[in-house]
Amino acid sequence: MTSAGDAPPGSLLRLLQSADFARAFTIAALGAVFAAHLIGRTAGPVTLVTIVVALDVVGIAILIARRDELSPLHFAPTSLLAFLVWTLASVLWSFDEASTMRGWLELLGWGLLALVIAHVRDTLQTVRALGDVLRWMLGLSLAVEILSGILLDIPFPFLGVAGDIALGGPVQGVFGTRNMLGFVAVIALITFATEWLTQSISLRLSVFSLTLAGLLAVLSASPTVLVLAVAVGAAALALGIVRRAAPERRRRTHIVTATVVTVVLATCYLLRHRIIRMLDAASDFSTRADLWNEILDWVRPRPVQGWGWHGPWLRGPEDPDGAPYPFNVINFSLDDSHASALNAYFDVLVQVGWAGLLLFAVMCTVAMVRSWLVAGARRSVVYAWTPLMLVALLVDSMFESFTLSGLGWMMLVVCAVRAGQSRSWRERIRDVAGQGGSQDPLAGAR
Repeated sequence: MTSAGDAPPGSLLRLLQSADFARAFTIAALGAVFAAHLIGRTAGPVTLVTIVVALDVVGIAILIARRDELSPLHFAPTSLLAFLVWTLASVLWSFDEASTMRGWLELLGWGLLALVIAHVRDTLQTVRALGDVLRWMLGLSLAVEILSGILLDIPFPFLGVAGDIALGGPVQGVFGTRNMLGFVAVIALITFATEWLTQSISLRLSVFSLTLAGLLAVLSASPTVLVLAVAVGAAALALGIVRRAAPERRRRTHIVTATVVTVVLATCYLLRHRIIRMLDAASDFSTRADLWNEILDWVRPRPVQGWGWHGPWLRGPEDPDGAPYPFNVINFSLDDSHASALNAYFDVLVQVGWAGLLLFAVMCTVAMVRSWLVAGARRSVVYAWTPLMLVALLVDSMFESFTLSGLGWMMLVVCAVRAGQSRSWRERIRDVAGQGGSQDPLAGAR
C-alpha cells in the first residue's frame, strides 16, 4: 500500500513513455544546447554542466522505459560509435588527460541527448520542437541587441554583445559571436521553411519566423552566411530535381547531380582567391590560412593519432587554464588566442590524427548519402530537412569548428542517427540473410 504522497511505480513508467514527456524533454534539451552560451555566461559553467547531466540522466531513464521500442540495428550508427571510441582512446597519448576526458565527456553528454531525441521524436516532431526553440532564442537575441544598441546604448561584455545593431551590425545575439549567430540563423531558415512547407504552423507564424531568421542572418554580417545560404539553396534545388525525377531515372539523376557538385567544388577551389575578394573576407581567410599552416606543421610528428581530443581549445575568454598543449604553443606562435582551428576538419586532424579524420569523414559521408537517398525517394518534404541540415553543418565546418561541440555536434548526431534509422547496412544484411529461408510458417502471411 502506497501513501498518498507517493506515486506508484507504474505512473512514473507511463510518464517516461508518454509522448508529452518526450516533447518536453526534446524542447528542454534543445533549449539547453542553444542557450548554452547564455547559461554559461549568466549562471556559470557549473550550472550548465549540472543541467546537461540532469538531462542525460532523464534521457537514459526514457531509453530504459522505452527499451521495447528500440532496435539494436538503428540505435546508433557504427561510424559514430567508432569516432567516440577513438576520441576516448586518445586519452592514452594526450599530454593533458584531464582536458581530454573533459572534452570527450562533452561529446558524450550532448551526443546522448541527441540520441534520445532521435529515438523519441520523429523528423517532423524534431523540426517542430527545434522551430519553437529557435523562435525564442532568435527573438531573445534581437531583444538583447535592441536593449544594448538602441535603448541603453552600451555593450554587454559578459554576453559578448557589442551593441552595434544601430550601425547595421555585426550583431552577436545570445550566441557569443556573429559567426555563431549567422550559423544558427541558417539552421533556423531551414527549419522554418520545413515547417512552412509541411503546413505545421500557420502562414503568419511562418512569415514572422523566416523574417526574423533572415534579418538576424543579415545583421550578423558573417562572411560565412552567404556561403551557407548558396550551398543550402543549391542543395535544395538539386534535391528538388531528384525528387521530381521518375523512379527509373532517379539513379541517373543522382549521378549527374554528384558530377555537377564535384565540378562546382573544383571550380570554387580554383577561383577561391577571387571568391574571397568578392566576399570581402581576405583578412579572415588570411588568419585562417596562417592557423591551418601552423596546424599542419604540428600534424607531421603525430600523423595517425594526433595530440589528443580536447574539443574547444578554450572554454571561454577568461579560461583560467588556457589552451592545452599543443594549442597554447600554436596560439603563442601566431600571437593570437584561437579557441579552435576555425575548421572542423583541421581540428579533428590535429586532435585525433588521420585515423580520427577518416572516421569523422565516414560518419558524415554515410549520414549525408543515407539522408539524401531517403529524401529523394520519400514523398513528404520533411525528409529534406536532414540532408539540408547536414549540408549546412558540413559546409560551415570548412570555416568554423561548431560541429565538434555544443549545438553543432548535437545537430550532427541527430541527423546521423536519423539517417541511420531510415537506411542501415546492418538491416540490409539481416534482410539478405533472411532470404535464405525462414522456419516461421506464418512468415509469408505477415
